[in-house]
Amino acid sequence: MKDTNAIAAPVIEARGLGLTFETADGPVHALKDVTLTVEKGDFVSFIGPSGCGKTTFLRAIAALEHPTEGTLTVNGMDPDAARRARAYGYVFQAAGLYPWRTIAGNIKLPLEIMGFSRAEQEERARKVLSLVDLEGFGRKFPWQLSGGMQQRASIARALAFDADILLMDEPFGALDEIVRDRLNEELLKLWARTEKTIGFVTHSIPEAVYLSTRIVVMSPRPGRITDVIESTLPKERPLDIRDSAEFIAIAHRVREGLRSGHGDEV
Repeated sequence: MKDTNAIAAPVIEARGLGLTFETADGPVHALKDVTLTVEKGDFVSFIGPSGCGKTTFLRAIAALEHPTEGTLTVNGMDPDAARRARAYGYVFQAAGLYPWRTIAGNIKLPLEIMGFSRAEQEERARKVLSLVDLEGFGRKFPWQLSGGMQQRASIARALAFDADILLMDEPFGALDEIVRDRLNEELLKLWARTEKTIGFVTHSIPEAVYLSTRIVVMSPRPGRITDVIESTLPKERPLDIRDSAEFIAIAHRVREGLRSGHGDEV
């Protein structure tokens, strides 16, 4: 019974979360009264205008920012404890690969820091390179790969220590639409294979609708959740599903949520 309850517990849970930055020009209210539960295996996208707190919330989950109000737990722990327990991998907007290390060397870096044996590092690097379709590129340097391939390598690095949660901050925002579409498809396949819980920040309505089981719509600062949309799309999603009436209806609801959010008090 105890094991069943542990599995059913929320992976991420925020209650009345607020975060205020103190600056020389006065306080900046980044988040206010954010309440959200993320279950195991969810793919949750956060969408809203620039400065609405999407990235701030993701960073709070990763213990890179610290809330000033409310509560936040990750795998039942406070975010700092979850970070020490290596509960998540984090993918930033830029690939952030070290140019003097090979792709495999970049992937193995966090494993080196964590004290994994060389054999385990090699095995994990091989496994995650296969997951992101970069077999044979381990000995290449970042400058020898395209932007899309570099970002896949960044995802591989975040997957290397096999955390249950993957946090992604606009990982495809700087890529052209064709590459972005391909990586969206690959990310869905990766999610299906690994069954990770994914938190994904984006500015793109089609990307949010295509990828997610749930879409969290946020208002301008101070960031509040104005809508949480449960996707009715099937788990397997070819790109042409974006032309379906169901997809268009969900996108319309996201767009309406973004418009109505602009009426919130700033």
